[in-house]
Amino acid sequence: MNTDAIKSPAASFIHQLVSVVEPLDLGRMFAQAQPLEIELGSGDGSFLANYAGRHRELNFIGVERLLGRLRKLDRKALRLGLGNVRAVRIEAAYFLERLLPPASADAVHIYFPDPWPKRRHHKHRLINDRFPLLACQALADGGVVYLRTDDADYFGRMKEVFGACALFAETPTPEELAATLTDFERGFLDKGVQTLRAAFRKIKHQ
Repeated sequence: MNTDAIKSPAASFIHQLVSVVEPLDLGRMFAQAQPLEIELGSGDGSFLANYAGRHRELNFIGVERLLGRLRKLDRKALRLGLGNVRAVRIEAAYFLERLLPPASADAVHIYFPDPWPKRRHHKHRLINDRFPLLACQALADGGVVYLRTDDADYFGRMKEVFGACALFAETPTPEELAATLTDFERGFLDKGVQTLRAAFRKIKHQ
């Protein structure tokens, strides 16, 4: 059984999963078939609400484990009438691997993921040796992974794992996208902490 799309004024844009093993039916999630972008770890939803509001020609899914954060995104989306936004509560890597239909996303945004700075905790990082393969599975040819962090060590690791993957090539981050800040980013910039950015495009099959 699939969930019904929210095609009329709704009480919530949080998508209620009826299965955690079957891929999402994107056609039923959104009222309009449009290119799809994903944000893994949406925080308070400030980036996604802002960016989706300026790009209503795109659909967006914000993925969060924490219900309180997901509700903040939901409130922002409802207040702004963002029918092109859905929120899903689940772990990010699992979402890419199991729930997102293959090659369905044009972009994956990952901004300020937990850096797990202690070496013994590095195994918990979202961006690891396996992650580029999950991103490749999720993205259409030419799709892009956009990354931001304030942690130099983690940033180096991000660039290392994507740079070692022949499925991706580094690409510039568009100026408009770079100027759309997250809640964490505003706080860091106020403290003089630099944002480290990178983007990697999935190489098209010949």
